[in-house]
Amino acid sequence: MSIQLTNTLTRRKEPFVPLEPGKVKMYVCGPTVYNYIHIGNSRPAIVFDTLRRYLKYRGYQVTFVQNITDVDDKLIRVANEEGTTVKEVADRFTDAFNEDLRSLNVLPPDIQPRVMQTIPEIIEFVEGLIEKGFAYESEGDVYFRTGRFEEYGKLSHQPLDDLQAGARVEINEKKEHPLDFALWKSAKPGEVAWSSPWGEGRPGWHIECSAMALKFLGEEIDIHAGGTDLVFPHHENEIAQSECLTGKVFARYWLHNGMLNINNEKMSKSLGNFLLARDLVKQFGGQLIRFFMLLGHYRNPINFSDDLLEQASNGLERIKTAYTNLSYRLGTSRAEEPNGQASEQARIIGELRDKFIAEMDDDLNTANAITVLFDVVKEANLYMRNENVGTQEIQAYMDLLAELTGVLGLVLEQKEELLDSEIDALIEERTEARKARNFTRSDEIRDLLAAKGIVLEDTPQGVRWRRK
Repeated sequence: MSIQLTNTLTRRKEPFVPLEPGKVKMYVCGPTVYNYIHIGNSRPAIVFDTLRRYLKYRGYQVTFVQNITDVDDKLIRVANEEGTTVKEVADRFTDAFNEDLRSLNVLPPDIQPRVMQTIPEIIEFVEGLIEKGFAYESEGDVYFRTGRFEEYGKLSHQPLDDLQAGARVEINEKKEHPLDFALWKSAKPGEVAWSSPWGEGRPGWHIECSAMALKFLGEEIDIHAGGTDLVFPHHENEIAQSECLTGKVFARYWLHNGMLNINNEKMSKSLGNFLLARDLVKQFGGQLIRFFMLLGHYRNPINFSDDLLEQASNGLERIKTAYTNLSYRLGTSRAEEPNGQASEQARIIGELRDKFIAEMDDDLNTANAITVLFDVVKEANLYMRNENVGTQEIQAYMDLLAELTGVLGLVLEQKEELLDSEIDALIEERTEARKARNFTRSDEIRDLLAAKGIVLEDTPQGVRWRRK
């Protein structure tokens, strides 16, 4: 089965067939860097990083571009409030954004272009649209003629008349049509600006992504992605201006992730539920935040709450504990499978890998793929209940967990000091081993914990532990 992706453009799940066999050109919209990113911003970063990882896992060579919007009204406002420059604000929060992505184990993009570095290409793009009659200059501003693009609205699946009726359109006498959008804005006093054929000014928001995609990926790309809030007008406008300039299909697959709510409410500063990604990473760790984001299907809305985060924490610890236990058993396992089950374990491991791939092939269904991870944990734990196990089989389970969690961007290796939850899991395993009269394994766990500075005390009320 080939990879299937749900294309916003067609509203269908389609086989993924790149323009060039074996290679993928992928563009994901980045942030406007006027502040730290909130937890909602981290969802597309994690989701499409996972897609990128999976495409590479399946053998594709991926070129991943993610832009930085470093010229915008919000940046200008912050710079004025701080008495600094737009570039200084943008540099600071670009560094913060990249730091936040690293904490979530998001791979850096292959190319991270910024608006300030792409001004000549943007101006050339706008000039091309004017020459073709798709854009016009008006008192130093340049606007795109939405009415000239017959397919305008094809991404959001709304005809032009419906968009005009339903949109909050700014009254602007400079425009020929209310839905025409700015490609170039004339400079206001004190604003950052560049020279252009239409006077001093700066780019509009939508034009930057089209110009950057054209510069770094070419006229046609395979995947364009972002949050559902970008479908209209941002991505709709990208399609219009790009396809009018080149006469070619801009992107073959449009992917959009659902929004994130906080305790079943839309996140907003007015509700007091505006959560910065870096604050949550400091509190809970980047791995847990990433794991939580992947527990739901990327196209569905997701709810963020303490209860759901605790459930995610328990699930992640279950996977990590299984990996840790396997590594401990590796040191005491035999070179060969002593019970003649080697071929059976190999079959189970192969089937689990195939199940994981099938779920990820089905529109990046990370929720079901994580269920397969729990199946791996279950089978590994069942195998470890044997008093004697084989080195090759234990290593195969460890390798499978590392392989599949790596696709999801999760890291299994623990810090040297055991977490409380890991200690509790080992004590529970030791109790079960004693009940089964598997005293070899029971002693192994006691010695392991002792080596880590954990003292066990068997009492009438059960096992207690303390750190030395």
